[in-house]
Amino acid sequence: MHRYEYKIVPAPRKGRKGPKVKGAEARFAYNLELTINALSSEGWEYVRADVLPSEERQGLTSSQTVYRSILVFRRAFSADAQERKEPPLTAQEESELEDAKAEIEGNQEEDLTDTEALEHEPEHVEEHWDEEPVEIIDHTRG
Repeated sequence: MHRYEYKIVPAPRKGRKGPKVKGAEARFAYNLELTINALSSEGWEYVRADVLPSEERQGLTSSQTVYRSILVFRRAFSADAQERKEPPLTAQEESELEDAKAEIEGNQEEDLTDTEALEHEPEHVEEHWDEEPVEIIDHTRG
């Protein structure tokens, strides 16, 4: 079974002028193409685009939900991944990572304590952890 590392980047919001690129839609597609090709040249495989909610502060006391468009990339994780020269995390990044882990663990605990949901789990659900992963072929790429 393959292990992957993932990279999430914000999707472009604006188009970019290019040779023989006319119109707003074509410029946007061109900018998206450049973004995907740039990461692809670094060994990242495009997986999908997604829109996710993000809760952000609005003013001093309130917050609002904003939806963000992201691009998801992956590449096979290998033993030599440790040898890559990636800069160490800053103190703020480490703190944010720990906060995210704590939030995930908190969400998992909430899920585990919800006994009603566990009692009504569908009977037809089967887990096949020992099977090989299925290869997904993307026919949308040329």
